[in-house]
Amino acid sequence: MKVIFLEDVKGKGKKGQVKDVADGYAQNFLIKNGKAKVANSQAISEVAGKQKKAAKLQAEDLQEAKDLKDKIEDEKTIVEIKSKAGDDSRLFGSIPSKQIAESLKQQFNLEVDKRKIELKEPIRVLGYTNVKVKLHNDVMATIRVHVITE
Repeated sequence: MKVIFLEDVKGKGKKGQVKDVADGYAQNFLIKNGKAKVANSQAISEVAGKQKKAAKLQAEDLQEAKDLKDKIEDEKTIVEIKSKAGDDSRLFGSIPSKQIAESLKQQFNLEVDKRKIELKEPIRVLGYTNVKVKLHNDVMATIRVHVITE
């Protein structure tokens, strides 16, 4: 019996996939528990439409990420953060990814999720630092952060 999986079933199929499975397994487990439905022509065309829509949304997300990357990596986009520091240019405290994201939003009106900023450890010195940001699975950007004294 051909079925369309409505959710991932370990070892059998992934969501949206059309597969041939045993009749008893399909009727007694998959369909009964709402994990799959019978694959008729209407259901198959519905799934194809959903997959096409998802692909279009993913392409739009990728384009938005590329546009944001261009704005972030522009030569004028340097995030300036003021912090107290000692004579040896070491900060009293540190600059975490949350503060970088907030400063980017305030200074350039660009929103980046703090969890997407790949900062191995918080910035603890004055000067310029390049910080990687994962905007999309295929798009990485670099934010230039300039830490200055108050």
